[in-house]
Amino acid sequence: MFTGAILVVGLGAVASANNLLFLIVAMMLATLLVSGFVSRLCLAALELDFQVPEHVSAGRDVPGRLFVRNHKWLMPSFSIRVEGVRSAESPALASGVYFPLIAAGTVLEAPIEVRFPRRGTYRQNSFAFSTSFPFGFLEKSVRVTLGRETVVYPSLDPQPGFDDLFVGVAGEIETHYRGLGKDFYRIRPYEAFESARHVDWKASAHVGSLQIREFAREQEQTVEMFLDRDITPELDPWFEHAINCCAFLAWRLSLRGTAIHFRAQGFDFRQPLDGDIYTILKYLALVYPQRGNVPESPLAESSYKIVFTPLPARFLDAGWAGARILGPDVLPTPAADRRPSPT
Repeated sequence: MFTGAILVVGLGAVASANNLLFLIVAMMLATLLVSGFVSRLCLAALELDFQVPEHVSAGRDVPGRLFVRNHKWLMPSFSIRVEGVRSAESPALASGVYFPLIAAGTVLEAPIEVRFPRRGTYRQNSFAFSTSFPFGFLEKSVRVTLGRETVVYPSLDPQPGFDDLFVGVAGEIETHYRGLGKDFYRIRPYEAFESARHVDWKASAHVGSLQIREFAREQEQTVEMFLDRDITPELDPWFEHAINCCAFLAWRLSLRGTAIHFRAQGFDFRQPLDGDIYTILKYLALVYPQRGNVPESPLAESSYKIVFTPLPARFLDAGWAGARILGPDVLPTPAADRRPSPT
């Protein structure tokens, strides 16, 4: 509206050659220029810092702190708004942050919620300062890039089918480790999906229902997980889905106190012996497919095994018979994720 008024008054000044109208046009143009100049001064010498918790997973709203410092000696900054740059691969703020006044030489902070869309390392988190001070005629903005590095774990939230898979795996682990010892422990009622080789038929006939002879465990429950990195490019979306499932299972198993021996081509880690679960999650945040890797043999015959691979035959030949193998047929890629992953 203000620009339209300038054009109308300018055309009237040219048509009528009225000096007063020329002065009014000059004053209106000067107001517009001063507005842009003051807006640029408000945005000058502002510095942004952004902090999130140490452990962050993709797809979750996590609390963070936003810090804005005004390095100008005398001039304050007015009506500053901070927003995340809209991009599919950039972190998204739940809402912009507005600062009415940032005095010279001061630092203001504000709580925010931020969501990282994908796993990986975010080395440059892009944000934008904007202001329409003083008159609201123009909105000036400037992009700010942070050099702070943030490692984002894969999503730990259950995706469709993950909860059912975890329940099945947890039951199989309990069944697998029952009866591995040699010392008799107790006789208890039969549970679904248990092997019939431990049924005590005499006790079952006596009470009229199936009874299981249970032996004491000689070792704590250990799950050996193997992530196959030998993935062809067309299976990259499945590889990303498998990483999310692997992280979900590892996280949930660690919460149950299960020891995890996590392996991949070029990586071997035992939790909790070598460290905590976050080391595994960090590896999964940064891992990428690598062709030409051959399957490795299992390290413990008695452990419960899970293998993520699109080529089960290669692992069966390498000695992983009896392992729970999760491939594209058992772990299909969701339709929303069937697109090439970002480089």
